[in-house]
Amino acid sequence: MDNIFFLIFRRMRWPLITLVSAYSIAVLGLVLIPGQDAAGEPWRMDFFHAFYFVSFMSTTIGFGEIPYEFTEGQRLWVTFSLYMTVVVWVYAIGNILALVQDHTFQHAVNELFFARRIRRQREPFYLVCGYGQTGTALVQALTDRDQNVVAVDIDAQRVNMLKLQNLRQYVPALHGDAARPVHLLEAGLKHRKCKGVVALTNVNEVNLKIAIAAKLLHPDIKVICRADSHDVEDNMASFGTDHIVDPYDKFARHLSTALQNPGLHLLHEWLTGMRHQKLEDPIYPPLDGGWIVCGFGRFGGAIYHRLLDENIETVVIEAEPEETGAPEGTVKGRGTEAVTLEEAGIRTAAGLVAGTRNDANNLSIIMTARQLNSDLFVIARQNHLDNTEIFNAVNADIVMHPSSVIANRIRVLLGTPLLYEFMSLALYEDDQWACELISRIIAFVQDEVPEVWEVEINEEQALAVTEALEAGNAIELGDLLRDHRERDQILPCIPLLKLSKGTRVTLPADDCRLKVGDKLLMCGRLSARDRMEWTLQNDNALCYVLTGQVRAQGWVWRLFRRDETR
Repeated sequence: MDNIFFLIFRRMRWPLITLVSAYSIAVLGLVLIPGQDAAGEPWRMDFFHAFYFVSFMSTTIGFGEIPYEFTEGQRLWVTFSLYMTVVVWVYAIGNILALVQDHTFQHAVNELFFARRIRRQREPFYLVCGYGQTGTALVQALTDRDQNVVAVDIDAQRVNMLKLQNLRQYVPALHGDAARPVHLLEAGLKHRKCKGVVALTNVNEVNLKIAIAAKLLHPDIKVICRADSHDVEDNMASFGTDHIVDPYDKFARHLSTALQNPGLHLLHEWLTGMRHQKLEDPIYPPLDGGWIVCGFGRFGGAIYHRLLDENIETVVIEAEPEETGAPEGTVKGRGTEAVTLEEAGIRTAAGLVAGTRNDANNLSIIMTARQLNSDLFVIARQNHLDNTEIFNAVNADIVMHPSSVIANRIRVLLGTPLLYEFMSLALYEDDQWACELISRIIAFVQDEVPEVWEVEINEEQALAVTEALEAGNAIELGDLLRDHRERDQILPCIPLLKLSKGTRVTLPADDCRLKVGDKLLMCGRLSARDRMEWTLQNDNALCYVLTGQVRAQGWVWRLFRRDETR
């Protein structure tokens, strides 16, 4: 508010001074110029009547000469004053219009209304800093799950585009630099309903500043940051950043999982997929034969080291090997030329990674390589979402988009954090275990990925179950899997993980007892989630699935039930 008043008075200082001066001169002239009353006697107008006359005269309404008819001298002065005040008003109004159209003033007003709206926020929300490709995908995913988001971005065009997007939830957005703590505070960093801060800008230093500000100003809040530098990751981890997402290392780990355990990789892709996303087919990256990695940046380097860990012979193609620190034996070139690919051994290679920062070069590498070797397993790096149709047409086995990898990872961390605990435990299982679980999932899903959700046995998420447990009733996990409409029917879902006082159990049995505070990770159809909520929250539904009896509701039904028992 102070900034707005400062801008108004700074821009309107001279127009206001000119306006006051013009009125003062006009009023003073009418007071000093002698007039005549109705009897023809000399008379002078007082300041009140002079100000009143000048006030309605400047509006050109024209109520007439008051309180007596003017003399020639007064009329001459009024004529002069009329033109003078009109010109001054035109000057003042022009400055007002210029002030309203000023971008600085508009930004200050928008910032004021934005801060007021955030202060009135009553629902839990996440603060997303950076609305680029990654932020767009994350906000879309969170709002689709009915989670509230507040966005901050330094680019005004991105903020305006956010207002035009067809999102399920309204997303307040601020045009500002998220590296400045004042903008983070305006966006609700210290708000009691702020559940977490996500730094997704494309500048590591800005993400680092956001993480530091969040941990200092709100130490208990969850902070998730994007980083593509190991030095920045170490710096973020040093002061307690909760989650640091590196898309290149994360994708390299997924590739390693696909090489060692294809079933587990497919299970991960299904469980972390977007709602209504089609089920993906399993992929089998070749372990026999050499690989070629085109581009030795952060992505190419991460893939190269993972392939070496799997004892796979790998050749690197890099246009600037000296600057990127490429290993010995690197073929110098872009990989778009057949000569370069031939030198790297493309005809005998089993896999190809097109991992440069240029989408056109990556597409050219794939097309040229397939002309020389049509049996290649191809991994393509897509840098811009606008090129999705082109990358779909090239038909690569795996398409890696950094923004999508980050957005998907953070979406799961915010929505179902138990899922990554489950996947970390699943790494200790063999491929047969993963394939059996996939078969169970296929039994109740059709062609879309399963719905994954968390349930905590507390008063907020499971009121009926919590009250029953506190009353001393025994409830098993299998009871929650019954349909509240027909208890003999089992809901199409699978319990993946049970967390109880630090004890984690994967694929818990149906006969395990539940306690207040237990957390469950479920996977199944969306309809199963909706029906389970009835059992969790409704006393009558819970009573039916436990006992098979329908509790009478209302005095009429209780009267009928009393007659039946007689």
